[in-house]
Amino acid sequence: MDLFEYAASRHTPTPEERYRELCALIRRNNELYYAKATPELSDAEYDRLYRELEELERAHPDFITPESPTQKVGNDLSEGFRKITHPIPMQSIDDIFEHKPEQGETDAELLDFYHRLEGSLGISSPKVVVEPKIDGCAVTLLYRHGCLEYAATRGDGHTGDDITANVRTIRSIPTQLPEGAPILLEVRGEIYMPSAEFDRLNEERDAAGLPVFANPRNATAGTIKLLDSDEVARRPLRFLAHGMGVYEGEPLHTADDYEALLKGMGIPLNTPILRANGLEELRQAVQHINTLRRELGYATDGAVIKLDDYALREQLGSTARAPRWAAAFKYLPEQKETLLRGITIQVGRTGVLTPVAELEPVQLSGTMVSRATLHNQDEIERKDIRIGDTVLMEKSGEIIPAVVHVIKGKRPEGCIPYSLYDAVGGVCPSCGAPIAREEGQVAWRCTNFTCPAQAAMRTTYFCRREALDIENLGGSVAEALVNRGIISTPLDLFSLSVEALGALNLGTEEEPRRLGEKNAAKALAALEKARQHPLERWLTAFGIPTIGSITARSTAEYHRNLEELANSDFLRTLEALEQGIANFNALNPKARANKGADKEALAAQQRALKQELLQLAAPYTARGYIALEEDGAHKLRMSNPLGSVSTRHLRAYFSSPAGLAVMQRLKELGINPASPSFAENRTSTQAGPLAGKTLVLTGALSRPRPEFEKLIAQAGGKATGSVTGKTHFLVAGEGGGSKRDKAAKLGIPIIGEEELLAMLKGGAEA
Repeated sequence: MDLFEYAASRHTPTPEERYRELCALIRRNNELYYAKATPELSDAEYDRLYRELEELERAHPDFITPESPTQKVGNDLSEGFRKITHPIPMQSIDDIFEHKPEQGETDAELLDFYHRLEGSLGISSPKVVVEPKIDGCAVTLLYRHGCLEYAATRGDGHTGDDITANVRTIRSIPTQLPEGAPILLEVRGEIYMPSAEFDRLNEERDAAGLPVFANPRNATAGTIKLLDSDEVARRPLRFLAHGMGVYEGEPLHTADDYEALLKGMGIPLNTPILRANGLEELRQAVQHINTLRRELGYATDGAVIKLDDYALREQLGSTARAPRWAAAFKYLPEQKETLLRGITIQVGRTGVLTPVAELEPVQLSGTMVSRATLHNQDEIERKDIRIGDTVLMEKSGEIIPAVVHVIKGKRPEGCIPYSLYDAVGGVCPSCGAPIAREEGQVAWRCTNFTCPAQAAMRTTYFCRREALDIENLGGSVAEALVNRGIISTPLDLFSLSVEALGALNLGTEEEPRRLGEKNAAKALAALEKARQHPLERWLTAFGIPTIGSITARSTAEYHRNLEELANSDFLRTLEALEQGIANFNALNPKARANKGADKEALAAQQRALKQELLQLAAPYTARGYIALEEDGAHKLRMSNPLGSVSTRHLRAYFSSPAGLAVMQRLKELGINPASPSFAENRTSTQAGPLAGKTLVLTGALSRPRPEFEKLIAQAGGKATGSVTGKTHFLVAGEGGGSKRDKAAKLGIPIIGEEELLAMLKGGAEA
């Protein structure tokens, strides 16, 4: 480093430079937190930066612009949802913070807030209410004449995303209020996920090899923005109300009136709500909430203080961002250091290996913590966690133990980076089979289909409605069958007798509970019926990665039965063509000529390879299964009806020891599911008003996207995710951005929902 570089490295930013830096950093994290539910900063880190920004603005008010993060609420608007304008803006709430004891009064900011209320109102000891601050997602529910008209996110405070379809799946939210409901009632509150349910969801994601959610708030935000409301219904969301927007009904004078109204309407209310007359009662209430919140079963990070009297609230009004009559007192997260003694590996029910930190026991937020999940190898590497480290622990939302970071200064000599693969010797701790990691996934997984640790989950998946629909054999029954050694794979179900299944003990040895012959008979009848289920249902039941019900249906259209699929020449050809096309395109003479390559020689290689590929594809292009064509100069492309990733997974499964064992067992059972949708030739296009058409959906639509995709498929068309020269129509709602621009550039017709629906009915030119 020379003198100038050294000087630059020692540069201390000016207040204005630091201000711009903070604004950029906070804006970025706001986008990650609100819109994408993937924050990079912890709540404590974010709060520290936000407070620094506020202090800079107090010292330099000329820095402040309307675009400052302190002047705007976080924006969670997303593409794919219809927009709703809030009749009254949905504001944020200002935070006040608990201090560390060495900083003086721990609740000094709480005292300042209360004294400001007194000074602004000219009233001594105004009455306030105190309630837990739920760490969820802000939403508004608008009821007209007692009927839920819509639900929306906060968005940018003025406009929110319409999430009505998703909210209707949340059982705690009534869609129809009882008689006597106000003419107009806008209820505002938080959608959240209970901590126990959050743990279960993360376990399932871990088991499926998917990234886990950082905390319940992220899980909630990610769920309410799903475009598939059926999937939302499967997520354990709840709602609690804490405020109100537009209202037409009997006058409300205090928080008591509001509480009585919501209870009468059957709308769940945020509780407990404590009343405080004066500063000392307020301090006691805030500390009482801090104690109680650990027993609530959902994440909280503070206490919200509000004026009780609505007229006084009106008198104080609001800033551009938040009401002056309320504040959120943020508690310090309790953090403690402890020793990481070791890392053990748990094998999940789908074969995923999860590392678990074994800790020197430490008292944290009221409970003794000795273990914490580390989720996966990527998480361990990101935090550089090693056995023997001293780690800082905290409970996310006072509920879930988590490693915040490693205390690097206390790392003993000789600590080496941790490798899950090396720790287990590359084999499953449960069964000794090799472990593998799928491309693009973070989880290591046992490759043994018959691994005892995953048999129960596979059996439950095998029996679910979308697969073979076997009544009475999922969940606890599947676990009991595996744990008692009665079955080791789902196919063992077909060997059960009514007597053996009926005698199954679902309880304990001390308190037995039999399944019973009546339930057993129903299950065996469903198993017998499953023998005749079509190929697509069986393919779904196998639980092959990326092969859900839609891909299973597509795969079945190209194969007569399961045996043909297991030995599919079509799949082998698709995989060979994918590789051949990649090789062809890599030979691009024009691109490589600039690097000194022989252009003529490359062109000759391309011509020869193209002939080979055309010859390989010929049997299937003749039958209308695929199309192989040039896409611009010196480039080939193929329309793979199954997708390249799914093709690889199908081939890998049926050539693996597990897949071969499944096929052998099915042969012994005399089961070879057929495909009613198979067609020898597809030269004549599929029937329907959108036959042979490819459509792309973009922007905010009135219904979830999967609903439109299903309608398009039923009409003989195909919905894809990206605009290309082969796209026939772009269906655009509000917004659309880059896809709309690309479609316009390529001359692709851009239509709206009404035109699409007309096409689906055959009433417009497709």
